[in-house]
Amino acid sequence: MIMEVRTRAIVLRSVKYGDGSLIVDMLTRECGRVSFMVRIPKTQKGKLKKQFFQPLTVLALVFDFRQRSSLQHIRDISVSQPFATIPFDPMKISLVMFLAEFLTYATRDEQQNVPLFDFVESSLRWLDDADGGYTNFHLVFITRLSLFIGFQPSLDDYSDDSLFDLREGCFTHVVPLHHDFLQPSQAHFLPTLLRLNYRNMHLLRLSREQRNDIVGQILYFYRLHVPDMPELRCLDVLKELFA
Repeated sequence: MIMEVRTRAIVLRSVKYGDGSLIVDMLTRECGRVSFMVRIPKTQKGKLKKQFFQPLTVLALVFDFRQRSSLQHIRDISVSQPFATIPFDPMKISLVMFLAEFLTYATRDEQQNVPLFDFVESSLRWLDDADGGYTNFHLVFITRLSLFIGFQPSLDDYSDDSLFDLREGCFTHVVPLHHDFLQPSQAHFLPTLLRLNYRNMHLLRLSREQRNDIVGQILYFYRLHVPDMPELRCLDVLKELFA
């Protein structure tokens, strides 16, 4: 069965395949995660251009979806949302590289999830428009994304002296029988972070060390809930930013 699909898509990663081809993983609005085989012409006259497949580029696609094929083929393509600042700002580039790697694993098994796609797309639009005040952007992004993939931390039993059980995703006053939990002094950031958005996140003042500790704890939470999610390579670069 072949179905024509017209959709917006966000590039997550591309891997060189053979001579002049790429395998590109994308998050699409209509179909969730889709992988494409893309042949890049050696001349500039072709419709497909390598720059279309930079991480987190937002594209408009037309393709024939073949249910039994693991790699789809693009019929038509254009940039849906050209970025004005992200490609030229080293800090924003580092953020985008980190988020692309994070989304590659966090959304690996996603079927159609329109709210998730719209959240990622609107977040990128916000980052591109931002003149400053985005040092906590990645913290808010990865925390809020958990809402769209089904395991957002629960605040129901929160108090200042409660532990956070990373496996169960909730606060508790009973020490778990495993080691995957945060002490009250480590977990106090979660209620604040879950209430933040991009407009007010600049009000949360953190040192570089605090910010790095928090992102490490959130990513560990993801690794407990997302099968085969590895340590992220781009995290080391991100940790050097936003003093």
